[in-house]
Amino acid sequence: MRKLALHWQILIAIALAAVSGSIIQQLTTETFTPTILGVSFVSIFDFVGAIFLNALKMIIVPLITSSIIVGVAGIGSGSNLGALGGRTLLFYGTTTLAAILIGLLTVNIIAPGYVDGKPAADILALDAPPEELEAKIEGRGAGDVVELFLRMVPANIVKAAAEGQMLGLIFFSILFGFFMTKLQHDYAEPLFKFWNGVFHVMMHMTEFIMKFAPIGVFALIAAVIAETGFAAARPLASFALAVLAALLLHSFITLPLLLRFIGQVKPFATMRAMSPALLTAFSTSSSSATLPVTMDTIEEKVGVSNSVSSFVLPLGATVNMNGTALYECAAAMFIAQAYGLELSFGVQFLIVTIALVTSIGVAGVPSASLVAIAIILAAVGLPVEAIGVLLVFDRVLDMCRTSVNVWGDACCATIIARLRGEETNVAIDKT
Repeated sequence: MRKLALHWQILIAIALAAVSGSIIQQLTTETFTPTILGVSFVSIFDFVGAIFLNALKMIIVPLITSSIIVGVAGIGSGSNLGALGGRTLLFYGTTTLAAILIGLLTVNIIAPGYVDGKPAADILALDAPPEELEAKIEGRGAGDVVELFLRMVPANIVKAAAEGQMLGLIFFSILFGFFMTKLQHDYAEPLFKFWNGVFHVMMHMTEFIMKFAPIGVFALIAAVIAETGFAAARPLASFALAVLAALLLHSFITLPLLLRFIGQVKPFATMRAMSPALLTAFSTSSSSATLPVTMDTIEEKVGVSNSVSSFVLPLGATVNMNGTALYECAAAMFIAQAYGLELSFGVQFLIVTIALVTSIGVAGVPSASLVAIAIILAAVGLPVEAIGVLLVFDRVLDMCRTSVNVWGDACCATIIARLRGEETNVAIDKT
């Protein structure tokens, strides 16, 4: 009997989780909570989901370290590394900026912060006086983003790894791999064999953990729906739809166009091939936790070489946050609209700039973008406490924007591989 493909297993798990979570949410009242053997269903879902997430997070540090070191050392000369790194960063910066501008345009057109032409502050219980906010917004600067660059060079690499500071870990791994290429062959060869062995062990561990992905996905989704349900206030629903529309535009127009005309590959064949990683990203809301699946999928199904994927994808999981940057910008604009503030072009440009910079340092874990949104709100003079209104739909939108983040990483790796002359499984047949 033919085994059901992983992405279909995950899709079925998501559907079952939606039904199960909805039933439990409807049965739950102030005096009654559905339980099994005295333990609530939500607690069971949280427990199973946490085990799955922890298993994925457990392998992140050794996987990132080994993959980047092997990838950089395998590239060879510094000129090759410079070309690969330059193209990767250019792609990441361009697509992130495009995502932010799409988010800005969509929110300005839909204007979810207004209900029947009036600011939604009263409906959302936002009570800061608009006059005071206008005074704060005037003359705002770019904010302090120095801390982001300090995290790139950690004082203690072991501490950075323990605390999940991926930017510092990536920087160290790139340097380590680069200077391995400067060693004599007798010294470099055993080091390369060691790290290559570690990398392959981590990939086998990833494949093992992903066998349990449908169970983990079911638990994670069911827990969210059982606790929050599907209902929300009108302006928040409008905001969620605006963000989803912008994410869809970026995912199905911007990135596919780049794949088609620069990468010379079939966009939707690439998307189908990446479906296990995209569905994992959707269910876990973590691009870092999804990284092992992304690397395995893009090599096995898309056909990108390990030398490209092992450099581009770990870097992208930290610095390439298309969906997150889009959401940050849209959220700041939504809150400004809710207060009835007409932001000047200068302030909107400032929001775009800060969203671009702060998205680089956002951790690849659920709801991490809320921290970046707080930085943007403080930088432009909006009340940070207004973030509370975003929490209603945040987890669902987090799932969606994380999928876009991972899709952006996959597109970059595919395009870079094609520019390097690689023949992938999704290349356009010119015969």
